[in-house]
Amino acid sequence: MRDGFVKVAARTPEVRVADVDFNVDRCVDVTREAVERDGAKLVVLPELCITGYTCEDLFWQDALLDAAQQGLFDYAERTADLDALLFVGVPWRVNGKLYNCAAALCAGEVLALVPKTHVPNYNEFYELRHFTPATPGTYGFVDLSQEEPVPFGTNILLGCTSMPDLVVAAEVCEDLWAPNPPSIAHALAGATVIVNLSASNAIVGKAAYRRSLVTGQSARLVCGYVYTSAGWGESTTDVVFAGHDMIAENGTLLAESAPFGPGNATTEIDVAAIQGERMRMSTFRTARGGADGTGSDYYEAEFTLGREEVQLTRHVDPHPFVPADGAERDARCEDVFTIQAWGLAKRLEHTHCTSAVIGVSGGLDSTLALLVTVRAFDLLGLDRQGIIAVTMPGFGTTERTHGNATTLSDALGVQLREVNIAAAVRQHFADIGHDENVHDVTYENSQARERTQIIMDIANQENGMVIGTGDLSELALGWATYNGDHMSMYGVNGGVPKTLVRHLVRYVADTCGNEAEADILYDVLDTPVSPELLPANDDGTIAQQTEDLVGPYELHDFFLYQVLRRGATPRKVYRLAVHALGDTYDEATILSWLKVFYRRFFNQQFKRSCLPDGPKVGSVAVSPRGDLRMPSDAVSRLWLKELEEL
Repeated sequence: MRDGFVKVAARTPEVRVADVDFNVDRCVDVTREAVERDGAKLVVLPELCITGYTCEDLFWQDALLDAAQQGLFDYAERTADLDALLFVGVPWRVNGKLYNCAAALCAGEVLALVPKTHVPNYNEFYELRHFTPATPGTYGFVDLSQEEPVPFGTNILLGCTSMPDLVVAAEVCEDLWAPNPPSIAHALAGATVIVNLSASNAIVGKAAYRRSLVTGQSARLVCGYVYTSAGWGESTTDVVFAGHDMIAENGTLLAESAPFGPGNATTEIDVAAIQGERMRMSTFRTARGGADGTGSDYYEAEFTLGREEVQLTRHVDPHPFVPADGAERDARCEDVFTIQAWGLAKRLEHTHCTSAVIGVSGGLDSTLALLVTVRAFDLLGLDRQGIIAVTMPGFGTTERTHGNATTLSDALGVQLREVNIAAAVRQHFADIGHDENVHDVTYENSQARERTQIIMDIANQENGMVIGTGDLSELALGWATYNGDHMSMYGVNGGVPKTLVRHLVRYVADTCGNEAEADILYDVLDTPVSPELLPANDDGTIAQQTEDLVGPYELHDFFLYQVLRRGATPRKVYRLAVHALGDTYDEATILSWLKVFYRRFFNQQFKRSCLPDGPKVGSVAVSPRGDLRMPSDAVSRLWLKELEEL
């Protein structure tokens, strides 16, 4: 229960219909296993599992109901030593009515009884024959012979005193299927985790629909959702139950026990990330303890759990911008490529530009920008000869990159121009008194600014627009020459992280249907990432490789996603990176480059504060007009201090 993670478990115990003693034994067994073996701090068992869901008219028998009441007390006593919040399904009599309840327990005490709101009475379900639906007025306290009466009602929150972001609320089975699930009000009242105790039978196609309900509700409510369902022991007469346990977080299914499977799902929910996302969303407004903002319509019961370290078992994507599945990755690439091209097409049409000017280096970023521009011209029905690809060899240009730039331009049917910058840069060195043998930042940036001046002036000559090539990862790190490659008239790659740039180029190579074009693109993909601003090696190969200087983009893109999209603290980013990428990089390497990321991210904000327009393509963006309003003079000391303490 640190860094915002809480380990949760959905369990489907073996059940015998109406055999309360047996059921309590099995409930205790699976609960203890979830807590003691798997470290769960929140355990959810199915609907009416103390008695069995399919008892039918036996629910009218006091013998069963009395046994259920004692069974709940026995379950509480036998789990009193467990450091966890527990939910178990039980029938309960209140004021002469019978309710289908979710009982919440911790440290041997019953904290709350939450009755089911939407009681089904259609098809194979006849619950209204036995159970009374809860209504907004169904609220009060029941005496269970504990120190305090127990709250009874639907509007109940359970807040963890030792982890304030963990606020739990319950609904029961059909509640999720209804047009107005209680979980909506729960989330608006501040619940970050919703639990659902269910007994949903198995019919063809229902598992997929059930899965969509759970993941969709977790997304809509920006919450964790723990769903557990009755297993095959409930199967009787005309219905079969298969168990189907799921844990979702904000639209992502984190863990699932397939129907007819073992009946358990365990993972970690990131309640800190949930709270962070809600805080960011201006349309998600919560009123802790009251959905109406008054605090009067919800009762909050408190519980306390230990705060020991949570061992992460959930999947943390090492490449959050790049889907692992090939088909999904191709679909992502097509979406991104289309957004880029349509954004540029609109700008070209609006400005009445008759040409587009791109500095092509033979590297990944300029290659992608060129491909996007070609797509945009095709969308507008413009002649590709209106695309002016300018190669500008300098002191570090290699034959390989120069050849790829020129050959690709020819293969795409665009206009190619070459302007060697060496003489102009040498004149500039003479003008400002810089020694050409001193390969410092002046030496490098003079070349970048000369190239930008050339393409800007060509754009003026040709009624054209300069297309920017820099990508999202470079912008995050400030890896761009201010008023050099930092500047353009429209930056098509500004929303695309470096790890995705590579896959976009590969996607075009795989699907373009032009063998000559594809061969060049594959060679571009095999070329080291470099600005080529320092002289090449004696053998003509690239001497200056970007990732040797700023670090692996694989790591930086991971950091970027966790910091901007998930709002993670430095300590948490480091922990997640070790979990996700620890097999590739050792802990010292991850920590070292994370410090570099924070230093550069803060120090280079002034470059992002004056970025040119460019299309937003994903959930992470750094435009000062959109997603990132950050002061240029903010200090990174707090973030780096947290890393120094690791």
